[in-house]
Amino acid sequence: MSSSNNAKFITFEGIDGCGKSTQAKLLLEYMNKSGVETILVREPGGTNISESIREILLHSSSGQMGDRTESLLMTASRAQLTQEVIIPNMEQGKFVIADRYSDSTLAYQGGGRNLDIEWLNELNNYATFTLLPDITFFVDIQPEEALRRLDNNKDRIEGIGIEFQTRIRKTYHELAERFNDRYVILDGYGEKGDIHQKVLNEMRRRKFVS
Repeated sequence: MSSSNNAKFITFEGIDGCGKSTQAKLLLEYMNKSGVETILVREPGGTNISESIREILLHSSSGQMGDRTESLLMTASRAQLTQEVIIPNMEQGKFVIADRYSDSTLAYQGGGRNLDIEWLNELNNYATFTLLPDITFFVDIQPEEALRRLDNNKDRIEGIGIEFQTRIRKTYHELAERFNDRYVILDGYGEKGDIHQKVLNEMRRRKFVS
């Protein structure tokens, strides 16, 4: 799927607690204040169906869900969000910012759960109608810091533990190397305003914003 207008698809990725949601919201505010019509979506979620899947994924008993089930539910949620929200808005010329997208499945279910990444990549392509982000901001921090930031407020996936998050972070770095044309690595230890400025600088460098 490709867009014939100037709409851009921007994703934020990283391990839980890295600060990507904050940066996605800051960019949304900036874009809309600048007169660029932009929406923000989150994964899993973003539609009635996807939010129902989110509840199952994040709040069901951890011992009841198989790894393949998890990956299929994640991509099912993504398929609905892509068809119902992302593609229609991009076709209208709007920018879309996503707090997680297809790379999360590669990192979490691939790196974290040790499922085959190439199989997951094909599954993603099917679910997303082959839609790829124009740019992906990877907010990078150490798993120890991420768990400290999350404190005791953890969902089913966040609570798996530090080894799981370590595998996920390693996979994100591998994805950043593999998809280096669209990946931008951000130091998640900086002040949120400084990180936001780096996001804007990269957006301007690519002429996504003036």
